[in-house]
Amino acid sequence: MTGVLSPEQIAHFNSEGFLCPVRAISAEEARAYRNKIEDFEASSGEEVNKRLKIKAHLAFPWLIELARHPRIVSAVQDILGPDILLFGSSAFAKNARDPRFVSWHQDSAYYGLNPHQEVTVWLALSHASTESGCMKVIPKSHLGPDLVHEETFDADNLLARGQKVTVDESLAVDMPLEPGEFSLHHERTVHGSPANMSDDRRIGIAFFYMPAHCRSMLGRRSALLIAGEDRHGHWDRDPEPRFDLDPESLAFMEEVWASYRDDATTVQAARLA
Repeated sequence: MTGVLSPEQIAHFNSEGFLCPVRAISAEEARAYRNKIEDFEASSGEEVNKRLKIKAHLAFPWLIELARHPRIVSAVQDILGPDILLFGSSAFAKNARDPRFVSWHQDSAYYGLNPHQEVTVWLALSHASTESGCMKVIPKSHLGPDLVHEETFDADNLLARGQKVTVDESLAVDMPLEPGEFSLHHERTVHGSPANMSDDRRIGIAFFYMPAHCRSMLGRRSALLIAGEDRHGHWDRDPEPRFDLDPESLAFMEEVWASYRDDATTVQAARLA
């Protein structure tokens, strides 16, 4: 499948740093994936936010299948070209009337990629409305530099280190999504999301894609080939799970998550030096 995005949509993404909404799956399919997440939460006794942060796809084969969905991959290829790697993925859930939020931030400040060409797909598995705390973006912020983030470690902040930047919120644009729709944003686009004030959970999956020519600035790391070819060899290959909660891929996921938290400190220290 090719050409999911129109020329006008591609131009909007390049100019503004974001795009939404784009339909990936039906509302019924989104509900089925939501059920899978909530079944995991029920069986594990923990929220999906706790561990499924930077490489959530290593927990479940069905998450890799979703990351390879033709409509999602084609939209990413329309922006980045044919050869696509999955750098990471995260599950996000805000409960009904949940005070937790995602502060204003740039992904590029912590991802350690060169060049800055990563694109995040945020797929809604429930209604992501203004009331439920949908993502907001600052248009054209991707055209500027990486910003220095303050790390607050706020307990209500769903980001690992509570990292935030100060923005003019009057410039913000909401990105509401229906279940099964997704948004795209550039890694330098400043974005965040407020608390969920609705009576239902807001659940979604973020997939972090990059062109195969991107390099890691933080040493040798791993990724997963999603489409096309990897003719560059800058990344080791993620160990795909053989089944749900495969101990081998889970152990690798935990190791990467710990390393990511440490590397975030290294990147920010380098920016302040």
